[in-house]
Amino acid sequence: MLMLDEQQLRAHVTLNDESLRRIEDAFAALASGQAVVPPPMALDVPECQGEVHIKGARLVGAPNMAVKIVSGFYDNPKIGLPMSNGLVIVMSAETGVLQAVLLDNGYLTEVRTGLAGALAAKYAAPERITTVGMIGVGSQARYQLRALRLVRDFRRVMVWGRRIDAAAAYAREMTVELGIEIVVCDAAERVVRESQVVITTTPARRPIVSAEWIHPGLHVTAVGSDGPDKQELDASILARADHVVCDLVSQCARLGELHHALEGHLIPNERVTELGQHVLAGRSVRSNDDEVTIVDLTGVGVQDAAIAAYALERAV
Repeated sequence: MLMLDEQQLRAHVTLNDESLRRIEDAFAALASGQAVVPPPMALDVPECQGEVHIKGARLVGAPNMAVKIVSGFYDNPKIGLPMSNGLVIVMSAETGVLQAVLLDNGYLTEVRTGLAGALAAKYAAPERITTVGMIGVGSQARYQLRALRLVRDFRRVMVWGRRIDAAAAYAREMTVELGIEIVVCDAAERVVRESQVVITTTPARRPIVSAEWIHPGLHVTAVGSDGPDKQELDASILARADHVVCDLVSQCARLGELHHALEGHLIPNERVTELGQHVLAGRSVRSNDDEVTIVDLTGVGVQDAAIAAYALERAV
């Protein structure tokens, strides 16, 4: 059995065209019925601002399968601990024998989530964009911006965070890393109104983005709502959108932004498509650059299986 720690995994797995292709192939397998994905399990620890998610999948024909356990305890940085932790176990799909333990501390989840965001933009965002809006300034906000560079060029980023000091730190770090202009905004409204692509990455329990701010041509990738009580978007935004896409309808109907729109009877199920369908078709969700598109990402087990298999291959 192979054991890899976070440092080793960071050396072997990065945001690049090959890792993006692995996640893209996983979504195609999901859409074509070539994946076995059990419902995710969640353990909430509200008294500690914490949560634990357990996800897994088997891709038909793959030599192995994976189960991921990841935690997010949002007050940890106050006591000098990382917000995320966790591991992934990889087992043989033929015998069930344990092949590897990937002690990633949530790193592989960060990577595969960032790559899913890149795919959302690849298939749903306008081809030409100049300004990206980022709601939230945590670690996933960094991975989303890095991954987006794989599929779209952009010159400016508008960013908003609940803490102005954290937003300023984000701007300094990503300006140096990406060499582009990053503007810290004191209101989320300005971020949305001035951007062609908006990415939301917060664990918000109440909507941050208002339907009044939506404008023609806008694309929104919502990443933060991976639980039934989380919500970053005003639910009526989905009703106003020309196209609503999610990673897995059955899951988003219970956990994501879609969940709130369905609960409010604002959108019928028939209007929602899955990201994997568009990957299989190989074409954009939108028919013109004036349409409004929303992609709701709750994180699917096929992403974990794909990135874990990739990590194991690279390490071996």
